Amino acid sequence: MAIANIDPSLTKYCPGCGKALHQSAQQCPDCGAPQPGAPGESSRSRIVAAVLALLFGWFGMHKFYLGRTSAGVLYLVFFWTVVPALLALIDAIMLFISSDGEFRAKYG
Repeated sequence: MAIANIDPSLTKYCPGCGKALHQSAQQCPDCGAPQPGAPGESSRSRIVAAVLALLFGWFGMHKFYLGRTSAGVLYLVFFWTVVPALLALIDAIMLFISSDGEFRAKYG
């Protein structure tokens, strides 16, 4: 479909290359970048995951939030040791310093 045939009210621009796309496009045909707000996009937040890791990380709450249930169960099984707390601190730091694009690529 040519861009000339797209209603201007239904147009969005690719954050990767700036090409005009239909608002329902899930991926840019030119650069292949996933489009924000595309159907099926995760509603998980990087900041929420990082805060959960800081506050409740030793219980694995951030892992459950991110859809990593098996890792969350392991954190729960070993919550009485210091290991999950240390891992959660590292996870929180990594979540805070990662970009939104990296987060979306890893956690969908």
